[in-house]
Amino acid sequence: MLDYDAEAEAYDATRGGAPRAEAAAAAVLDLLPAATRSLLDLGCGTGIVTTRLASGRPGLRVLGADASYGMAAMASARGIPVVLASGTRLPVRTGSVDAVSAVWLLHLLREPGVVRAVIAEAGRALRPGGVFVTTVDKDSAHDVGSDIDAVLDPHLTPTPADSTEAVTGYAAAAGLRPAGEAGFRGHGQGRSPRAAAAALLAGQYASRVMPRGITPRELADRLELLPDQEVPRAEPTYRLRSFVRD
Repeated sequence: MLDYDAEAEAYDATRGGAPRAEAAAAAVLDLLPAATRSLLDLGCGTGIVTTRLASGRPGLRVLGADASYGMAAMASARGIPVVLASGTRLPVRTGSVDAVSAVWLLHLLREPGVVRAVIAEAGRALRPGGVFVTTVDKDSAHDVGSDIDAVLDPHLTPTPADSTEAVTGYAAAAGLRPAGEAGFRGHGQGRSPRAAAAALLAGQYASRVMPRGITPRELADRLELLPDQEVPRAEPTYRLRSFVRD
């Protein structure tokens, strides 16, 4: 798992920057009812998406929450109110917010029971009729049929933490029923073989790739044998699902 405190300053530049953040925020806002007035953004990271959620809907009060001090500090510097908190224990009253968002968060939560706990906590924070919006199947979105995918395929994580099936089941247990879905382009996330090899060695594929019978260095060497080392492959399309609290 990445050290997000150490990664904070460089994070946005290596994750598609403003174009990807704008696409994500627009898709989240499209899934929020017009009457939404308060939003808690879980795993807000550097706040690059959170700021766009706040500016994209006049009158929307947005609070960010992140477990990484480095990330929360970056978000705070962008002018976003932020709390340092785990998604499994949020410092908000029960039924106190209109919406909760979790963009590119659930796929990282590999410990047993954590995704279920985060979704349950989101449900607790929502008022009746409130909406939970989250990315699902994040890692599989990067499988675009490229030669990079062919190299990584035997080593992919067999049970993603954010599969649509699992998330929908956990949401139902938390009193949340499906309400809508949307997609958005992962600008800047179409990686070249050289970039993919570097990301693998840096631990950026920790939630997606589990090398089997091979070391990460050996797997990176296979990526570095592919043609067109500097040419990015296709960009992913990420998926969002929304759930409403009864």
